[in-house]
Amino acid sequence: HTTSMEKVPDFLKGGTKVIDLSADYRLKDPAVFKEWYSVPHQQPALLKDAVYGLPEIHREKIKSARLVANPGCYPTSITLALAPVVTEDWVDLSSIIVDSKSGISGAGRKASLNTLFSEVNEGVSAYNIAVHRHTPEIEQELSALAKTNVQISFSPHLVPMTRGMLSTVYINLKHDKSVENLIEHFQKFYAEEPFVRILPLGEYANSHFTLSSNFCDIGVQVDKRNRRAIITSAIDNLIKGASGQAVQNMNLMLGISETTGLNFPGIFP
Repeated sequence: HTTSMEKVPDFLKGGTKVIDLSADYRLKDPAVFKEWYSVPHQQPALLKDAVYGLPEIHREKIKSARLVANPGCYPTSITLALAPVVTEDWVDLSSIIVDSKSGISGAGRKASLNTLFSEVNEGVSAYNIAVHRHTPEIEQELSALAKTNVQISFSPHLVPMTRGMLSTVYINLKHDKSVENLIEHFQKFYAEEPFVRILPLGEYANSHFTLSSNFCDIGVQVDKRNRRAIITSAIDNLIKGASGQAVQNMNLMLGISETTGLNFPGIFP
């Protein structure tokens, strides 16, 4: 992060379209960027031009964009899980709790004590609870969808696998709703999406089945006793959570088929 702030303006001046995988152009408010990344934004004027690169939400804007900010891995899995419901008046937007688990590759390749094999093998650990840098990115997108301020409680975890991500999202319902109706609602919302798969009743997202693919699998349940929707969302953090989504955005920007180079299944087993 922060390197793209210096490089991107030169590419844009040369007429090159840019897809940035860093966080430098994801946040629209430079003050929010400074708060969470501890440095002032060097190119605040470009923030208004950058399009957040989540095709399921911003497809038409991406097509004509010259600068696309590729989303983070956690925000991808969480925003796709919540997008169908945050616009509805039957959910309590103040109740959102997110528990996410990521493979170690999500931490990058930089040497770190916390990501050494002996530290992570056969153990699961929480980290950066309530202070993870992806939090404002998630809240920005959910707030835009809901057209009101949305805040979440976000708890990320590292699990001892190389790649993969599973998010479990909890949001309270204002009145009773059946799981069948909720699944149907998700199916309609994502009916035309090539890379979002809504799982049938009784099935929940599993990182095995999105491994090395650009798919996001979503499974839902309703906790009737507590009047709460529970949404599970699985992606490969390196594909749909990073490079695959960048290719998907590139395809849209170039006006070619959105699925070019990406329409393949996961590799499990």
